[in-house]
Amino acid sequence: MKKMIKVPTSLIGCDAPQNALMLDGCSIIEQCIHSTEAKGTMYLEQHLLLIVLEGSVVLTYGKQEYTLGKNDMILLKKATAVKYHKFGNAENDNIYDSFMFSIKDDLLKSFLSTSEIKVSKPEGEIKTGVYPMNECLVAFAHSMKPYFFDHSVVHPGQLRLKIMELLYDVAECNRNMFLQILQLHEPVRTDIRNVVEQHYASPVSISELAYLSGRSLSSFKRDFQNIYNVAPATWIREKRLEKAKDMLETTTLSVSDVCYSLGFENVSHFSRIYKEFHGQAPSTSR
Repeated sequence: MKKMIKVPTSLIGCDAPQNALMLDGCSIIEQCIHSTEAKGTMYLEQHLLLIVLEGSVVLTYGKQEYTLGKNDMILLKKATAVKYHKFGNAENDNIYDSFMFSIKDDLLKSFLSTSEIKVSKPEGEIKTGVYPMNECLVAFAHSMKPYFFDHSVVHPGQLRLKIMELLYDVAECNRNMFLQILQLHEPVRTDIRNVVEQHYASPVSISELAYLSGRSLSSFKRDFQNIYNVAPATWIREKRLEKAKDMLETTTLSVSDVCYSLGFENVSHFSRIYKEFHGQAPSTSR
């Protein structure tokens, strides 16, 4: 198991054969083309729209699994960990070709404030789903390719307009995905237990958990304290350490693999707090 990739931060300067377009110091669009099978885990620092142009990918997102084939798309919330397994198309030199669009909050706000698209808000939460792209979206994706091979400067204004165009195309292509976009801007209030149980093992911050639950940070902390009678940070740390002990005792993963898979970013820090909590070093549990 490799250390979790943070998207888009870790993709900058990555050894993988992919290219990135930058906006305001952030990687906003990545193209990934390779001819080998690949798997790993990525932590989403921004909302992510993934479209597959060739090959396929299996995503494990929370407790759900999604499979995307050629010309499929999926919209994923930020502050979540996603496992991926990419496969090339055997009929086309085993090529896997995809685009990842990081949808920053300011771009999302700008789109929703200027968009003339009107639709009634849904009663409940619209679940994540895999949807086929229409001809406009497929054409849009292929229109992005010259940006990665032309060495001329791509201006920030151009990228902002391209993201706006993408969001318009998505909204027109699929109503459910447009409703998902609305929910990214105004998260649906969900059960705190479900949110923290699903995401405690990811490198997620308290403010991001609050966002995922559809609450302000203060409301999240208050509601969490009422439910668990302990502060969120303390509960998350203890749950991760309990999970770490179980993984060390029941799997062949190394100490560093367990550390990174549970969202700890430093092995020495993980080892120290593990010993404080369990009374023994992680290597002893192994």
